[in-house]
Amino acid sequence: MTAPPASNASGSSGRGQMPAEAPANILVLGIGNVLWADEGFGVRCVEEMAARHALPERVRLLDGGTQGLYLLPFLEEADALIVFDAVDYGLPPGTLKLVEGAEVPAFLGAKKMSLHQTGFQEVIATAQLLGRCPAQLMLIGCQPVELEDYGGGLRPEVAAQIGPAIEIALAKLAEWCVQAGEGATSGQLADPAIRREAYETGRPAASDACREGDARFFPGAG
Repeated sequence: MTAPPASNASGSSGRGQMPAEAPANILVLGIGNVLWADEGFGVRCVEEMAARHALPERVRLLDGGTQGLYLLPFLEEADALIVFDAVDYGLPPGTLKLVEGAEVPAFLGAKKMSLHQTGFQEVIATAQLLGRCPAQLMLIGCQPVELEDYGGGLRPEVAAQIGPAIEIALAKLAEWCVQAGEGATSGQLADPAIRREAYETGRPAASDACREGDARFFPGAG
């Protein structure tokens, strides 16, 4: 399912549906590298979700960063998994795309942008080999704008999709009999110093930080 940047991309929310058996343990995972601009989309989604919504104990929010196989124990404990990530689908920048079920590993591997995606595809494959992969999978991906700006923040088109992406996740949680309340949820998140507001507002100006290479060593940069 592909959604335009301006919409909430939820397709079918399923809030009124009651599954025969709701998952007992749910992992909501953000993966990516916040140091490389839009690569941080998944992590920023989990941060925002934790700050704005109170969720029950059976829902774990996790900043997976670029940890790769270190995430395996968390998947093994989960019955259902929602992943936020920046993924190159070849769509207009800022477009959200949903992938569910068995298609999730294939999509993560088809359009590799960075080392963390290969790593997470291996995590899912390993969990499957062990017979301990979550039975239900959802990937909420966003088409990035910029990935080559080291130290940069999310571009506006991508940042604008954090809210809609979270709404999609909340709709899926509602299908799994989870209702979010007002407040916040404690999760395994990054240090406050590198959360979005502090990270993006604290970036030095271009005049104070060399971003094109040192002209003494890279003559073309002078």
